[in-house]
Amino acid sequence: MSQEFAIKRVTAPDIAKRKGGAPIVGLTAYHAHTARIIDPHVDFLLVGDSLGMVMHGYETTVPVPLDLMIMHAQAVVRGSSRALVVVDMPFGSYEENPSIAFRNAARVLKETGCGAIKLEGGAHMAETIRYLTERGIPVMSHIGMTPQAINTIGSFKPRGRFRSEWAAFEADARAIAEAGAFAVVIEALAELLAARITKQIPIPTIGIGASAECDGQILVLEDMLGLSPRVPKFVKEYAQIGDGIEAAVKAFAGEVRTRAFPSAEYTYPMCDEAPEVTKKTKMTGS
Repeated sequence: MSQEFAIKRVTAPDIAKRKGGAPIVGLTAYHAHTARIIDPHVDFLLVGDSLGMVMHGYETTVPVPLDLMIMHAQAVVRGSSRALVVVDMPFGSYEENPSIAFRNAARVLKETGCGAIKLEGGAHMAETIRYLTERGIPVMSHIGMTPQAINTIGSFKPRGRFRSEWAAFEADARAIAEAGAFAVVIEALAELLAARITKQIPIPTIGIGASAECDGQILVLEDMLGLSPRVPKFVKEYAQIGDGIEAAVKAFAGEVRTRAFPSAEYTYPMCDEAPEVTKKTKMTGS
């Protein structure tokens, strides 16, 4: 006889149901102590491969190994009790084929106790996303500026600022939604395009340097605390001397939930807006 039970943490389906609802709040976490502080105030914690740059001094996220991601994710799961924990699949752990991606993603879930994994890529990763989700692994995708592709894109720069780029990013968003991803991070994508994609797809969009019209927002904790030496344009620093980490997290979460963040200064405008772009279009992304 089966026994019904409820998972106490926020789950991937919980996040998926938030499409078009109250804004979703996420922050990165790399160890138990900060996870414990952040946990009550966010909907999900991302163990991002950005930890390679933030904590281990790598120039990019490319060198980060799977074992390192698992170690940090174990600490974050131990330090939290409420928020969904999502773990980045590092470069080289999922791209080769869907079966290898499944093997590594299953290992992450089994060894850490996290609730979902995240992988970079749009239409070209749709087959892998479908393969994973059909086999019980919740997938958050990531499009726009994809840090693991730094060696092919050449720099950490905003994307989608020219209309000629729109079709490819819109196709990416549709493909991953159709493949079964429960949410998608949109990073450093032109504000108008990010807002437009948010209205086009049935899964939540999580912005980072994208648009206040996204279904949620995420930042790297150390960036918003002012601890990183190179802070992207899209980061607002919330830490005030003497206020502490929790006060900064509360301030960030409050501004996300009221859509006060990100304001225009933390997003990217178009480079070639045509005359027919009206004020309404700019506001709604339609």
